[in-house]
Amino acid sequence: MLSAGYDEDRPDVSPVSIKILIAGGFGAGKTTMVGSVSEIRPLRTEETLSEPSVLVDDLDGVETKTTTTVAMDFGRITVRDDLVVYLFGTPGQHRFWFMWDELSLGALGAIVLADTRRLADSFPSVDYFERCGIPFVVAVNCFEGAKRFRPDAVRTALDLDQGVPVVLCDARHRPSCRDVLVTLVEYAISLLSSADAVSAG
Repeated sequence: MLSAGYDEDRPDVSPVSIKILIAGGFGAGKTTMVGSVSEIRPLRTEETLSEPSVLVDDLDGVETKTTTTVAMDFGRITVRDDLVVYLFGTPGQHRFWFMWDELSLGALGAIVLADTRRLADSFPSVDYFERCGIPFVVAVNCFEGAKRFRPDAVRTALDLDQGVPVVLCDARHRPSCRDVLVTLVEYAISLLSSADAVSAG
């Protein structure tokens, strides 16, 4: 999956970069997912939860969480010499949502990580990407001890369009995260191809 970086001695190769966002509620596993698939040590902007933030942030269901992302997570995957994927994990708390507009510029698509223990936390991400017209998939992060739901049940609960992919994953495991990324890219490309066909017609 990973390869050496772009070879400057090959002028025939035009490097292409893809930007993907990883969004979701507080504690859904965004930082974990970026770290699982990134070929480089991910850039993280985590801070320890302070007493004032505990009073603001809802920790129901994630009581053991001790840190929070205050800006973004960043990772990279080199698919081949001419194709690099850049991953941007968005902050989950409401007070940091002002950063989403900047992070979403130029994104091919987004992954909305969902935690079934706090499924309502997924709505802001879903609403944002629907409003912006950014293709997205919902990846249900299967936490240990959390009740399991079928993808169709999650789709209904989040009131998603029928075409939006909903997949199960484990953000701790690279192959699982890779499969989610592949699903997103294939879905985004299919939407772009459909839009091009309509324009050509």
